[in-house]
Amino acid sequence: MKLIIAIIQPPKLNAVREALEKTEVMRMTVCDAQGFSRQRGRTELYRGHEPSLDLLRKIVLEIVVNDDFLERTVETISRVARTGPDGTIGDGSVFVVPAEDTILISDGSHGPGAV
Repeated sequence: MKLIIAIIQPPKLNAVREALEKTEVMRMTVCDAQGFSRQRGRTELYRGHEPSLDLLRKIVLEIVVNDDFLERTVETISRVARTGPDGTIGDGSVFVVPAEDTILISDGSHGPGAV
């Protein structure tokens, strides 16, 4: 089992969720977040001044999948969250980390069958 942590742009959330449902990935946690990477925030004109906004709004998806779903899940997120054919800075990141166990609170089942 793997934990996929995907950081994407907010406007891409519905498209990513719908694409994941088509690949039979139905369970995920969605969190609002703020951060920056190479794009270093942005500047906007506000009442004649240009304040620097260091943090940009992002969406964090947390998805636990069995190993046989890993490649298609990561590929789907990467493809759908990309802006334009080549992507742009700020499209987001995908992290994959091992998940040692999954336990359903409702019935106490463990392991890959609980995913």
